[in-house]
Amino acid sequence: MKKILLGLGCLGLIGLLAGCGQSQAEKKTADNPHKLALILGFGGVDDRSFNQAGWEGLEKWGKTKDLTAKKDFTYLETNDPQENSTNISQAVENGFTTVISLSYLQADAIKEAAEQHPKLNFALIDGDLTGIENVVSATFKDQESAYLAGIAAAYSTKQNHVGFIGGMEGPVIQRFQSGFEAGVKAAGKQLGKEIKIEVQYAASYDAPDKGKAIAASMYKEGADILYQAAGSTGAGVFQEAKAQNENNPSRKVWVIGVDRDQTDEGDYQMATGKTGNFTLTSTKKNVGAAVTEIADAAYKNKFPGGKHLEFGLKEGGVDLTKGQLSKAAEKAIATAKEQINAGKLTVPEE
Repeated sequence: MKKILLGLGCLGLIGLLAGCGQSQAEKKTADNPHKLALILGFGGVDDRSFNQAGWEGLEKWGKTKDLTAKKDFTYLETNDPQENSTNISQAVENGFTTVISLSYLQADAIKEAAEQHPKLNFALIDGDLTGIENVVSATFKDQESAYLAGIAAAYSTKQNHVGFIGGMEGPVIQRFQSGFEAGVKAAGKQLGKEIKIEVQYAASYDAPDKGKAIAASMYKEGADILYQAAGSTGAGVFQEAKAQNENNPSRKVWVIGVDRDQTDEGDYQMATGKTGNFTLTSTKKNVGAAVTEIADAAYKNKFPGGKHLEFGLKEGGVDLTKGQLSKAAEKAIATAKEQINAGKLTVPEE
């Protein structure tokens, strides 16, 4: 995907939130009151996961409004923790009136910018800054879709051994882990079998090599299904599963995708020419819908500052793809969905 980046503003002093003086930023704001900037989390816009889903949502929304990419809406990539502040500063000083962050790791930077620029709109997705008048927070009930993924894993494992690979430890990925573990245990109990669950973190959202190494170790230890919630680190999990399936066709291993349908990541071809796919299913997080809702509200001058938006199964914020699940797994997942939506089942977050 073509990368769209902002030019340096304010004579290059992008590191200071007030670096060029608010007057210049306010002047640019007056010129175009509906400019939106998306601040990505680690992993890049082509991470085939959270960042990509967020940008695709904003891009699609922008087209419906006949807005121009880069001029009216854009994204900035985050490759280093220091860029959490500089990217937000750059967006502000280039006249972007609504700044949407896609990472809870940017919470402090968003809070600081919001306090220094009370007339601008800020949004934190996957984090909570409820109560700040010009900031809207949006979180997802990731534990609910992860619970369904756990059921899928329990019904599909032949080794009774599955694994969870996280990016960086924190409240967001903890929801994925907790939901997955709860789903595996609940389904295992229903099936009358004990299933081993391995958990390991890569300490990075942008380290495919670490994801690959962890996956190799888990597959070697006997796991046959791995659920990864690790940004572009998860690409390494897919790489290892592909190698395993191509080189050892007698033992198929699987990956559960995250944030968007990652079926296409699971294609492989054996030496015999036979093809297959190892993406069992994927948990979906409707990041694009959250970005679109916030962008549209700002565009209509109805920005929900100070509020906390929450997206779960019931709201269509998270879900599980059909994937390659058995009929029995599909039935168990459908039952769990009904229970969650009816409020009869509360999935643990931690």
